[in-house]
Amino acid sequence: MLAAGARRGNRSVIVHAAAAPSAGQEINESGYANRRGLSTHDSSDYNDSGMKTGILENFTAIESKRFADLRPRTRDEHARRGKGLYAGVPLHWMLDWPMPFPMIVASAQGSAITDIDGVELADFCFGDTGSMFGHSPKPVVDAITRQLGKGMTHMLTTQDAYEVGFLLRERFGLPHWQIATTASDANRFALRVARAVTARTNILVMNHCYHGAVDESYVTLIDGKPKNRPGVIGQAVDLTQMSKVVEFNDLAALEAALAPRDVACVMMEPAMTNCSMVLPDPGYLAEVRRLTRAAGTLLLIDETHTISSGPMGFTGAHRLEPDIFVLGKPIAGGLPASVWGFSEEIAAEWTRIRATKPAGHSGFGTTLSANALCLAAMRAMLREVMTESAYCHMDRLAQRLADGFSNVIRTEKLPWTIVRVGARVEFAFAAKPFRNGSEAMAAHDGGLENAIHLGLVNRGCLITPFHNMMLVSPETSSGQVDQLVRAFADVVPRVH
Repeated sequence: MLAAGARRGNRSVIVHAAAAPSAGQEINESGYANRRGLSTHDSSDYNDSGMKTGILENFTAIESKRFADLRPRTRDEHARRGKGLYAGVPLHWMLDWPMPFPMIVASAQGSAITDIDGVELADFCFGDTGSMFGHSPKPVVDAITRQLGKGMTHMLTTQDAYEVGFLLRERFGLPHWQIATTASDANRFALRVARAVTARTNILVMNHCYHGAVDESYVTLIDGKPKNRPGVIGQAVDLTQMSKVVEFNDLAALEAALAPRDVACVMMEPAMTNCSMVLPDPGYLAEVRRLTRAAGTLLLIDETHTISSGPMGFTGAHRLEPDIFVLGKPIAGGLPASVWGFSEEIAAEWTRIRATKPAGHSGFGTTLSANALCLAAMRAMLREVMTESAYCHMDRLAQRLADGFSNVIRTEKLPWTIVRVGARVEFAFAAKPFRNGSEAMAAHDGGLENAIHLGLVNRGCLITPFHNMMLVSPETSSGQVDQLVRAFADVVPRVH
């Protein structure tokens, strides 16, 4: 094999490490950026993040060749056998990795991934949170193995289902729970219920939010006006007719949007993710709760990413009081499953409404939702994997990772910031933490991100491709964290 290498409370930490950008740069004899022995360059040679564009192109070309040279079998397999899939991948998102061709995984165990060429990577992506507690946790594998011979799906309940319901109620506080296949589904179903019980149409979301494949979230502010998101393909209706959008941390805008009392539900993450992380201002979430209650609007907290905060998510760590709680991705250890919980008041009104409806499909629920295999996996996750001790380990090493990256940023005198939400750590190309999605999106630099990510892969470390996010799992070791910090320290001077 080739080696490329519960305490309760607030685990959300900002580590601010920023400095002025460095002066001009040269290319050394190895083809990389040389920060010392500087020459003068015209400012047009630099991108928006203060990085010299020629250096990025040179670095990316060298690292792409290095990646390909390590993976001759992968390159051949993709070229020879990928023709039956659109663009050679089973999901088009897999094209977003900053690699010259897709990696083909042979195995993923614990906190490491090995490809078919035998190259091993320390994994800090974990399927963009889907395997946040490590690949193939033993309790989950054992539970799935036991269930396999007893049926995988039958549209009937199991004893595991009752245990899962009890564990969800005990952990997250809300009394009623339903099981779905993805967080996208759970959000969709919850919004249907919210509209039904409030007799209102509009849903309010945060600008540049992420809630999976939920139509109501595909709106954004352009020049201060709500518009359909430009990147969405095949949109047939004007989503601004049923969705409102405001900036995160803007209480005045939220209050104004709720004033007509036509919003059924505010759907939000307690800390924004997937556009870079944006933490709530002090007191912001309490005011969101007060304003929604005053307007008769339900509050849905989507914890699919912020479950990194602790055993009870951001909601438990910060004593939030949502009407609806959604959690997907890691809840079944990597199998497709999600949960959504809701209050007694919603349950009572939903029951009343159901009694007035004729028999037939209600508009939510899918045949494979709550299947026996996923319920067995969820029970194991909640009982044996998503534990207080696991989170303590994750929290400690995430702080070690954040500190290490902060030291590199200070050493290189870069105007970058580190943000942490429990086990989730990100670096951002900005001198101070973001307050809303617009600020976060404006700071993205695709070329620089891709160069850094590819450089880290070639130094044995995998991070999330969509932005600069890293996760620490219960299986992650301090040695792997230190490996990633060293890789970052080696890559950063070469790209600026």
